[in-house]
Amino acid sequence: MNPESDGAGPVAGNTPRRRIARLMAMRLVLSVGVFAVALVLLGAGREGAEGVERGLYGTIAFAFLTTVVYAGVFRFVRKTARFAAIQLTTDIGIVTSLVFFSGGVDSIFSFLYLPITVYGAALFDRRGAYGAAILSSAAYGAVLLSAEPIEMASVLRGIASFEKVFALWVVHTSALLLVALLSSALSRELRIAGEALSESASDLDRLRHLHQHTVASLNSGLLTTDSEGRVRSLNPEGERISGCKLADVLGEDLEEVLPQVRETLRVGRETPKGGRLRARMPLLQANGQQRHLGLASSVLRDGEGLANGWVVIFQDVTDVVAMEQELRRSERLTGVGQLAADIAHEIRNPLAAISGSVEMLETGMREDDPDPEPRRLMSIVLREIDRLNDLITEFLQFARPAPAKRAAFDVGAVVEELVRMFGVARPEGVDLEVEVGRNLIVLADSTQVRQILWNLLLNAVQAMPEGGRIRVSVADAGPEPQEGASEGRNGSKREGGFVEVMVADTGVGIAPEVMERIFDPFFTTKTDGSGLGLATVHRIVEANGGSLCVESHVGEGTVLRVRLPRPGESQ
Repeated sequence: MNPESDGAGPVAGNTPRRRIARLMAMRLVLSVGVFAVALVLLGAGREGAEGVERGLYGTIAFAFLTTVVYAGVFRFVRKTARFAAIQLTTDIGIVTSLVFFSGGVDSIFSFLYLPITVYGAALFDRRGAYGAAILSSAAYGAVLLSAEPIEMASVLRGIASFEKVFALWVVHTSALLLVALLSSALSRELRIAGEALSESASDLDRLRHLHQHTVASLNSGLLTTDSEGRVRSLNPEGERISGCKLADVLGEDLEEVLPQVRETLRVGRETPKGGRLRARMPLLQANGQQRHLGLASSVLRDGEGLANGWVVIFQDVTDVVAMEQELRRSERLTGVGQLAADIAHEIRNPLAAISGSVEMLETGMREDDPDPEPRRLMSIVLREIDRLNDLITEFLQFARPAPAKRAAFDVGAVVEELVRMFGVARPEGVDLEVEVGRNLIVLADSTQVRQILWNLLLNAVQAMPEGGRIRVSVADAGPEPQEGASEGRNGSKREGGFVEVMVADTGVGIAPEVMERIFDPFFTTKTDGSGLGLATVHRIVEANGGSLCVESHVGEGTVLRVRLPRPGESQ
């Protein structure tokens, strides 16, 4: 009989192995109990108990032996139903032997047929219950009808009459059948309840795994706390953004993961209707990078709807903040820049007239004029006109840049060439380090790239009045931080990756409060600067489909990263 194929129900799968193990344990316990009872009975001082002693002790020894043998071979058993049937048959034989040697009709062990019937129902459902009951009834009847003299009966009370034996057998058989009926019904109900419980547990396990995989797959950080703000959970994306591991912050205060988040979100205080709050906050990561987080929090409620904690969802919106700053800058420059360009263009005409008039006046002055003051003043006017004209030219270049003539070229070779030129003219006290990769092809205007790099080198020198070190590197940057191909500022898909040109200095750095304005035209912290250098660089980088990133710490220096697209960009 194979439980895996006969539809036995409770014996399917791994359940019968546990029940068979319990059956062996029960046999061991009953063997110890029977041995104790036998000692009491045989120690009562009755005569003629030698045969009973041998039979009882032999049966008990056999029960112990079969338990040890079955336990030894149990791990190798594959057909559990057959093994269970053999055990039940063995146990019926053991109980029959106990009944025979302990007095037959008057035996105190005849009740042991009942648990065997119950276990038959537990192992084989209805068939096992009735099968065990019938076998037990037949075995008990055989003992009662045995013609052999029973020593224990002679010792205790004598042989019972046939009528009494038959009545006793009928009563025991009825009891066994009743127990079989009840135990099989109970076993069936337990099996149905077990299957329902197993299905519910399986559904719950699937839901739990779905929840875990969903939380782990979120592209946002998810953090939950208890009512006192102690961390309960933190998903993998939250660990990546915050730089904290769940094992390190579990049970710690929320501020250990997101400093100042309470003040930002007012977690634990009165919230607007609906219990949700949204905000942004800066986050200084362990590697020193300044990031911006977008946060949203809501009350975490239990099954009864009572608040018992908080849910905080956060994302790294540093790129979004940079885009917003850039958009605001572009909005400011759209109208004003066009108007200023028109005005600057109109100023150049009167400047040319003034310059020409002053030169004519200077030419008409006598060389022997004893008063040099007019000539000195005219020289000042001409110098300032030239400076103003250069400023207007620079501004017009920013406001109306020449169209980028984009073509594929090796940016590493261009950078090396420009760095050699700059190395000859660099001031004393300024060291130059260069690290350039090979075959780094970009799609850009090579002339404008030279202008970009030259401006960045000049800015680096001006940021180090006491001298320092400039480091220039060119390397493959791969795709942008967003997944897959990203969109350029002009809406095109960048499929070829990027090359990064980095210029780093060890100068005075840029204060955080002015970082947002460094690309604004005419904004400068230098006494003799025009404020158009970085603004022009930014404009040219955008025109070539690239991006410009600045990292700076006051007193430590500044790093400017220019990313230029590789060929393969589909417009």
